[in-house]
Amino acid sequence: ISPTDASVLIAGESGSGKELVAQAIHDRSSRSSGALIAVNCGAIPSDLIESELFGHKKGSFTGAISDQVGQIEAAHKGTLFLDEIGDMPLAMQVKLLRVLQEKSVLPIGSNRPVPVDIRVVAASHRNLEEEIRQERFRADLYYRLNVVPLVVSALRERREEVPALIEHFAQQFAASGTKPLRLSAEFMDIMQAYDWPGNVRELSN
Repeated sequence: ISPTDASVLIAGESGSGKELVAQAIHDRSSRSSGALIAVNCGAIPSDLIESELFGHKKGSFTGAISDQVGQIEAAHKGTLFLDEIGDMPLAMQVKLLRVLQEKSVLPIGSNRPVPVDIRVVAASHRNLEEEIRQERFRADLYYRLNVVPLVVSALRERREEVPALIEHFAQQFAASGTKPLRLSAEFMDIMQAYDWPGNVRELSN
């Protein structure tokens, strides 16, 4: 799916590697020379998310001391990765849908839309279909994002990958000039028997 421009929605538990999947899609796409802009929708305070995504013009609100390019515009000719899209406030979902439909973004305090050419990859640990039933997520935005659905399995469902992941992280975290950590076969069995509730992120740590 990487060579296409289709929107992708990645489902999976926290820490299962959804952002790495998004990075791999971007790296193998025709947009790889552009930026991959990652936005964690659950980590931005609700009163700042519009400015963060859309940008603003100087003086458009208290504290806007200069123009700021939003993350959507920064992803022009690249990929916009919206992590934890299920945490986005409903009011922002409406505005994001308009951006995707019109392929332009209107910074706060501006009356001139800025054209944007982006591919959207979104991810959520929430069950978005259930969020729609609870009226916490817009169905029209879900169908716009869920063109290609991907599911990243929890690590406990792919325990056979644990040894390769341990070897990868051991190499990655070895200090310069020191040998990577090695585990005995017995301890590796223990690691593979564990459920890893924090998934790959927990294993990495």
